[in-house]
Amino acid sequence: MMSENDQIDLEIVEVLMEDGRMAAAEIARRIGGGISERVVRYRIERMINDKVIQIRPIVSAQAFGLNTRADVVLEVEADAIMDVAHKAMAYDCVSYVACSIGEMDVSIQVVAKDTAEIYRFVTEVIGKMPGVRKTTTSIVPIVLKDVYQWRMPRASVKKENTANSK
Repeated sequence: MMSENDQIDLEIVEVLMEDGRMAAAEIARRIGGGISERVVRYRIERMINDKVIQIRPIVSAQAFGLNTRADVVLEVEADAIMDVAHKAMAYDCVSYVACSIGEMDVSIQVVAKDTAEIYRFVTEVIGKMPGVRKTTTSIVPIVLKDVYQWRMPRASVKKENTANSK
């Protein structure tokens, strides 16, 4: 079921994107419009329960000296796709795993100290997993927008008068 969110929810999420630990009272103050701290707390809790948002720490790979990132796509035998994906998830250096439809079957993102470490991991670990037929690696030198920076789509916000929602 799709969650219904309004302009106030959008504004709360935008403020939380700046600082997920911000107090409800400060969020209410920043939004203005007579929104109370209690209403902000209620709306945050509702959005968490509806799985619209998650509030959790975001670990920085760079803080651990893992400054090199690579996207690795895998061509995998049909009966081994989920097994390969689950095995890849177990490695600390793998930050993202997804199954796809199309030319490649599994997509992973790897973080490492340097390209040599990525090369070793892809060739000695991923490439040797049973079922993996082919790997294609792209070093990612610049990330302009990461998954945790994705915003609530403005088009999904209800366009009605929200005065009664406060």
